[in-house]
Amino acid sequence: MTMSMPYASNVLQKLHAVAFTYPAIDNHAHALLRPENRTDIPFEGLVSHLQGEALLKDAPHTLACHRATQQLSNLYGLAEGSSWEEVKANHMTTDYTDLCSRSFVSSGIQCILLDDGLGIREMLQDIPWHDQFTQSPTRRVIRIEAVAEDILRKKVFTNYKDPKSALITFTEELKEYLADHTRNGHAVAFKTVVCYRTGLAVPPKPLDLESMELLSAFSRFYSEHKDLPKIRLQKKVLNDYVVHLAMDLSAVYDVPIQFHTGLGDNDLLLDLASPKHLQPLIKAYPKTKIVLLHASYPYTREAGYLTAIHPNVYLDFGEIVPYVSRCGQRAIIEQILELAPTNKIMWSSDGHIRPESYYLGSIQAREALYEVGTSFSCTLARHFAFNMDYLQVLSNIVRAGELSEAVAIDIVQKALFHNANRLYKLNLQPKVAVSPEYSSICQLIVCIASCYAI
Repeated sequence: MTMSMPYASNVLQKLHAVAFTYPAIDNHAHALLRPENRTDIPFEGLVSHLQGEALLKDAPHTLACHRATQQLSNLYGLAEGSSWEEVKANHMTTDYTDLCSRSFVSSGIQCILLDDGLGIREMLQDIPWHDQFTQSPTRRVIRIEAVAEDILRKKVFTNYKDPKSALITFTEELKEYLADHTRNGHAVAFKTVVCYRTGLAVPPKPLDLESMELLSAFSRFYSEHKDLPKIRLQKKVLNDYVVHLAMDLSAVYDVPIQFHTGLGDNDLLLDLASPKHLQPLIKAYPKTKIVLLHASYPYTREAGYLTAIHPNVYLDFGEIVPYVSRCGQRAIIEQILELAPTNKIMWSSDGHIRPESYYLGSIQAREALYEVGTSFSCTLARHFAFNMDYLQVLSNIVRAGELSEAVAIDIVQKALFHNANRLYKLNLQPKVAVSPEYSSICQLIVCIASCYAI
């Protein structure tokens, strides 16, 4: 076996061990499909936001898909060089519970914060079902638009009399729901997808119940949706109104509110997805803790800036793994670290639909947080999904003398676990992250690298 190995000094053993084995709190994710629905949604959604024919035709030709093909082949134990079609076939024929267990054991996720508001809720598992795969109970994140739509359909439109009384009922019901589920501990955060619906340019001052603009918008919305079986809240005045209600309650009950920002599917208008539009709102609610999701990619520097200058803003770096290429992920994390305080950054998988999304989101984030910067190939390393062929962010910074290894370890631990644990008040203690077998392989690879130092 021929190996091209780095100097032993290139192997930051303690940092490597922490990056690949420390437990993680997944601060933003979604439910998995029920087994009977696993063929109802294209598998390519695992690596791309493309939709329709483009998802099937173009997604397999992205760098993200090529990388996922290799890593999922490793996870499934397929032969080296297996194709995307072979990976898909294996997914569809493997026992679903075994597939979930394998994905989570290899991910090192201790706790999931789960947004259960996806529009295909009837196809998804409930929140407690996910607990069998993690060491700490799954906690709920309330998607405010989904709750608002349910209230409108079930409690407002069925007894509609006039715009003002209906709007009052809607406001009271929504505030009561959010308050009750926060007070009783059923939810640890709110989440809004206003970015998708009408954009992030939410005005800093809310409209009151006497506003003719608000009443007129509500009346038109009722006329447009009263006879429809499903309601989609997508009228700017109303969406902004709902965001303000949640922002206020977030401060009252001290629960963070997550904002989808940046990267998304074709429902999203990219120009309105930059977090810079939120700055007036951020200033208007200084006691509301705001989490900018998905590194706001491609507006990552704007997000880092807001995180740095506003005490109430935090930054998540999920969804870029696995949707963005390896080099792109590394560049994004570098941009985050340019300015954002490291006690305010958090990892998430944005796992959804497929259990492998949690696995890819975890392993790729860990690789991006630390990679030993060497290139060698051995069956043992390949089987356990190590892609050691690029220079990673924190190890590079340590070698440049900008950080000590101890400080880099602290950054990794905070990003994976402690920042989210503190922000969401989870009161968890970190437990063993990955299987002992996986941890032993990590240590063995470091040992091999040291032995083969030039």
